[in-house]
Order: sequence, then structure tokens, then C-alpha cells
Amino acid sequence: MSVERYLRPGTLQLGALPPLALYLHTPWCLKKCPYCDFNSHEVAPKTPAASSPQGGASGLGRPGAGLAPKTPAASSPQGGASGLGRPGAGARSEPPLDRYLDALTADLEAALPLVWGRPVASVFIGGGTPSLFAPEHIDRLLGTVRARLPLEPGLEVTLEANPGTFERARFRGYRQAGVTRLSVGVQSFDDAKLEALGRVHDAAQAHAALAEARAAFETWNIDLMYALPRQTVAHLETDLDAALAHAPPHLSVYHLTIEPNTLFANAPPAGLPDDDAASEMLDRIASRTQEAGLDRYEVSAYARAGHRCLHNLNYWRFGDYLGIGAGAHAKLSFPHRVVRQVRWRDPATYMSRALEGSAVSNDEEVPRARLPFEFMLGALRLREGFELSLFAERTGLPLSAIAKPLELAEARGLVVRDLARCRPTERGFDFLSDLQALFLP
Repeated sequence: MSVERYLRPGTLQLGALPPLALYLHTPWCLKKCPYCDFNSHEVAPKTPAASSPQGGASGLGRPGAGLAPKTPAASSPQGGASGLGRPGAGARSEPPLDRYLDALTADLEAALPLVWGRPVASVFIGGGTPSLFAPEHIDRLLGTVRARLPLEPGLEVTLEANPGTFERARFRGYRQAGVTRLSVGVQSFDDAKLEALGRVHDAAQAHAALAEARAAFETWNIDLMYALPRQTVAHLETDLDAALAHAPPHLSVYHLTIEPNTLFANAPPAGLPDDDAASEMLDRIASRTQEAGLDRYEVSAYARAGHRCLHNLNYWRFGDYLGIGAGAHAKLSFPHRVVRQVRWRDPATYMSRALEGSAVSNDEEVPRARLPFEFMLGALRLREGFELSLFAERTGLPLSAIAKPLELAEARGLVVRDLARCRPTERGFDFLSDLQALFLP
């Protein structure tokens, strides 16, 4: 990844580089959810070799170092630091967490020349299930980042956590390690709906995890889903009651979609709500969150004042992000081009390649003709829209590149604009995919 090839002359002219975020991907889950199309891999059931006193397939120790000593949390009967041995869940082998952290370090070091000197505005640890990693692992990971990259003051550091890996001291340990924002993947408070979604937690665990998140963090998020199998508007109202009772500073609510190459794509669940029912649910979500003091600042995101997710805002505004980890994506700007990268997806392949200094599997310059669509894909998700000057600043293109589709969008009532700003209308929000498609090459 020689930086010279990115700095050669090109057709774009970016006057300034956008803010830079860092995404760190963890690829393992206790169980692969049937709707999930992210790069996540189920932890395998434990075999006799995996439970061998020599360490077997668990691989928790670094090569040649033997197994890492267990902490009291790691040996907890409630599942400990890994959450892999919870009662009733079946014994599972532990993924090679320390080797994976070694690979993340090697990956980051190899990428440093591409972002040299640029301060990091936010860090997001996603997955998979990052909360399979113990607080000491997250402390080590964030220490690696601090030692190698300049960080903005008051850095937002988000970590995704699932209630199925929850224990009381765990969230506080993440806070002490430097995580400032927790995102808890609840999805529903209805045990039947959780079972239909293939989740490994129940409603009681979700409530316990949220209570602890509230105690440990000033800002945190609940992830919910709607239009679930056999879900009615009344069921949704019950989920909203449960979520809003925790007074979350941030709430993300996503429509269940059937994505290609998922278990649900091969065997769709019965009883999915029709479009009219899903639309009514979304109306109730918008109404209830507004009554609760949560502002809908993005299509799927609702927040109290001062609690918007800065990391996601950078995505939507076509900021840069360096993605490290198995299957992670990166978008990086240079004076004359915008580049996208993808890391190797398979965790074992990624670890081997990253430790060899070749974590990137795909690297491409974004074609000039595709930049308007890529910019609009995020910017039009924001209720406040975007400043027109930001388009030229982030893409290196003149406003004339989007003049015709903007005129068409305005004529169809999908956007409103003035000399400085463009934003989607309520109709534009409702037909967002149609609006974004106007900017395809």
C-alpha cells in the first residue's frame, strides 16, 4: 500500500481532506442471526481438542506463550469475559482473540502511511459481537490505537454489545478501558420475537444490560427492529414502551429486511407485516420518539440533544474512515482521488494476511461518475440534509455534477433547497431509495 500511488495526479481536486474516523471490526458471534448479512462468524461448538489443557483450538494465548491467565471475570460461572459458556448455551470454543488483536495491530501499522498525521475524530468497535472481547482486550486494542494515531480531544469511542454477553462488571470495564459510548443490540423485548430473530438473549437479559449501560455510560444507544415476523402495531408499542422506559439518550430503529445470502433469504419467516402495517409502525416510532424528546436526525436514528452518534454522522457526510479487521471497509480521500478498500473477510485468512502485512483484499479508486451517488447515499439520510458546498469539498466535483438530478428531485417534492443547503422533505424520507437512485451514474 505505497502511498505514492494514491498521491499521483488525477482528475479530482479536493481542497481539504475530510474528518477521519476509525472502524475496528470483530468477526465472531455466539450465533449467526438469520437476518444478518454482516461479516460475522458463529463460534464453533467446543470439541475435546478445544477443551484440551494445552489450549487446543481456543488459541487465546499468543503463539508460544501458552494460554493467557484467566481473570476472575473470565472464570465467572455466568459466562465471564467471553460469554461463551453461559448456562444453557452449550459449551463453545473461544476464538483466537489475542492473535486477532495482533493482526489488528499489524493491519493498522501497515495502513499508517495512508493517514499519516491525520487526527482521528471517532472510533467505532463493531461486529460481530465486540462484547465477546473482555475489557482487558478492549483496553489493549485502544492502547494500540492511542500509541499509533493522533486522537481528537473528547474522542467518541463506541462499542457494540449484545445482552447475551452481558455481566455486571463488564460494561464498567469497557468504560475504564476508554469506551465512551455503548450501543446495545436489543432488537426486541418480546421473547417470542427474539426467538424468531435467532437472538441468544431474552427480554430479562436485555433489561439488565440496559440498566447497567445507563449506570456506566453518559451516552448509549438501544438498537431495535420493527416489521418482525408476526409483529403487530400493538406489539411494536410494547417494545417502544420498554425501550423508552430506560430513557435512552439515543435510539436506532431498523426495518427488518431480507438480505441476500442470509438464512432468511433462503427460508423467509412467516407472518412478515405488509407495507401498510410497516408504514403504520414507522409513524408510531416517529410519534413516540418525538413525544419522548428524541429528535429524528437520521432516517433510522433518534437522539436527545448532545447525543447524536458522531461516528455515523461522519459516514453520512462522506467523511473518511479507516476500516481495520476481517472484512472491514475503508474510504480514504487524497488530493486527487477517493479510494475504497476491503480487508480479507474470512477471519483465519485475514489474520494470516494481516500478520504478513497484506490485509487488504480489494483496493479501488471510486470512479468520478459514481461520486455523486456515493455522496448522496449518506447525505440524504440526514433530516437536516447537507450544505451544498460540502458536496464539492468532499467529492472534488463542481455542483453542476448534480444539478440535473437535484432539479428533478425538487420537482418531485423529494428535496427542498436554497442557495446554501439541500435537505430531504418528508416525502423524500419516505421514498429515500427512489431519491438516492436519481444520482446513480
